[in-house]
This record gives sequence, structure tokens and C-alpha cells, in this order.
Amino acid sequence: MNISGAYLVTQASHSRDRSTERIVAAAIEGGVTTVQLREKHMTARERYSVGKALRERTRAAGVTFIVNDRADLAVAIDADGVHLGDDDLPIAAVREVLGPDGYIGRSVSTVAAATAAERAGADYLGVGAVFATASKDVPAADAEIGLETVADIADAVDIPTVGIGGVTPENAGEVVAAGADGVAVISAITAAEDPAAATRRLTASVEEAAR
Repeated sequence: MNISGAYLVTQASHSRDRSTERIVAAAIEGGVTTVQLREKHMTARERYSVGKALRERTRAAGVTFIVNDRADLAVAIDADGVHLGDDDLPIAAVREVLGPDGYIGRSVSTVAAATAAERAGADYLGVGAVFATASKDVPAADAEIGLETVADIADAVDIPTVGIGGVTPENAGEVVAAGADGVAVISAITAAEDPAAATRRLTASVEEAAR
């Protein structure tokens, strides 16, 4: 798994009436390393259909493919793993479903939660929201953790971390400079006029900061 670059979290409601398949194709063209199927407003059947198409596209491109929340859906479409939030199943329960080779990501916003997730068997952490964001269904003013917490979490764990929340091509380098291995975005790619170009700018920012 490679989360050292740009990690796309899909969300059709932020894609300016363009299909998720079209957004993902553009992001792959731009150099995205990981795609997460989010689409919380779709039915399970719709997510399955979209997920099957994305699985084929990401596999052909050598891009890691993760499903948000649902281990059963990840298995059904042969995804590489699952990303879990606070309200999802425990990591140990999801590991039983995925098996030893499936990737498990966990959203965290504190050092205590990060170290607990690592001990529980998480393979990587989504850290945030780094900056205020309107892309996820959380109160933006309450969700911003800042770069200092990103650095504290990166120092506290040995597994990869990816900063998420309010990340743009302009500030992605700051997130990596703070210690994150990569950046995860929704709107910075899905809502961009040119998603491929936006992905290239994100990737360039990450690579420059990592030097």
C-alpha cells in the first residue's frame, strides 16, 4: 500500500454532477496513489456497482482501493481494505472479515486514539480534520486539529499517516512537512475544474515537502 502521495476519497455530492468513475479516472491520470470509495449517500447496491467498476480501474492502474466503513462490501468487490471511523466495527472484528492481508485504516484526531488504533492492528491512520472543512458531515469549527497534532501523532506511531480535512494543493506540503506520509482529499480533487491537474498539483506539493 502506498499512501505517500495523494489519496482520493470519493463523494459524488461534491463532484459537480460528474460521475465518480469520471473523477477517479482523472485522479488516476493525475497520479493518485489510493482511492477510497465513500459515497455515504448511495445505497449498498449502488456502492457495490460503483465499487466494482472502480476496482477494475484501480487494479489496472496499480492504485490501492479502499472502501469506507463496510468490510462486507470490501470483500464483495475484492477491495484492498477498509477505512473505519468512530462509529464503525472494531478493528479486530474487521480483521476477521478481511483476513491478514487486507488493509485497515482508522480515522483519529488525538495521540491517544492513534496509539490505540495502532495497538489494535490498524495498518494506517487518517489524521484530521487537519484544517476546517465542509466536505464531511461534521461541524467544521469543532473538527480542526491543526498541524501540531498531526506532528504529535506522526511521532507517536510507527504506521503510515495521511492528513485529511481542508487539504488543498496550497497547504498539502505543510501537512507532509509536519510528519504525515500523504494527504487525503475530497473536494480538492472532486470539485476541481480539472481533477487530473488538481491531483498533479497535490502530488507535486507532497513530493516537494518530502524531499
